[in-house]
Amino acid sequence: MEYVSDFKWEKGLTVKKLVDNYRSIGFQSIELKRAADVIVKMKKNNAKIFLTFTSNMVTSGLRGFFAQLIKLRMADIIVTTVGGIEEDIMKATGEKFAIGSFKQDDVELHEQGVNRVGNLLINNESYMKFEDMMMPIFDKLYKKQKRWAVSDLLKEIGLMLKDEDSILYQAAKNNVPIFCPAITDGSFGFHLYLFQQKHKDFVVDVVKDFGNILLSTSHDEKKGVIALGGSISKHHAILATLLNGGANYAVYMTTAHRTSGSMSGATTNEAKSWGKVKDESDVATVIGDVTITFPLAMIGALEELEEDGLL
Repeated sequence: MEYVSDFKWEKGLTVKKLVDNYRSIGFQSIELKRAADVIVKMKKNNAKIFLTFTSNMVTSGLRGFFAQLIKLRMADIIVTTVGGIEEDIMKATGEKFAIGSFKQDDVELHEQGVNRVGNLLINNESYMKFEDMMMPIFDKLYKKQKRWAVSDLLKEIGLMLKDEDSILYQAAKNNVPIFCPAITDGSFGFHLYLFQQKHKDFVVDVVKDFGNILLSTSHDEKKGVIALGGSISKHHAILATLLNGGANYAVYMTTAHRTSGSMSGATTNEAKSWGKVKDESDVATVIGDVTITFPLAMIGALEELEEDGLL
């Protein structure tokens, strides 16, 4: 049996050492340490790693960290929502999002042409510039071919970007597929619709991409899922693992709770009832703000992997 230990700061404390100390503090700190351990096991045991996240995390400064993790080969498959695609492209082309407050006057912000995401602010002009950019991109894609699976289309766009901190760019460069099953749920989808009105033979094939994510792994491969937040991005990945025998490793990080009955709040243990996660799998569910919990757990894992010569 393990016992609670008092945590104390020490000079030169590394993130790995901090996270190691979490194992005996209590509550969510123990689960966060377990999450770091599961991530290490995924990598050491050559699991195919699905990294999923919602668009608000790309709004935040985690965007560059995700791109870095792709470069470090800590993610083999990405699943996200279309807002994350849009905002990655915006940032790759120089747009900056401001830090505001959760308590700002939203009516006043609307009058100023500012959109609030929690305590982050995005100007309408950022979307206008994005929209101006998309039609020429779709023209290039259309000239190359008329029918695209979503992941192939996103790879092609990624190759057009020249930003080392771009998720799309790093994924395209490192041959990591990005799946976005709800590609029409945003400005990107609206402009796909407008483009298709003039080019009726231009097709973005979501069903074909479902086949692509299923074929991206197999029953025989070890599979790991790191799901940040919930939504379709989380479910799309664990559905793919379900249809390929279930995940061997799973880390869920969310602010939602299991009592909601939602996909966002569903724990790794609940996933076992569906066969999405294997009965004997290594799992962790961390409740808390992903902008805090994920960097701690992942950096703790990265420092351990680096010590072991695996990075």
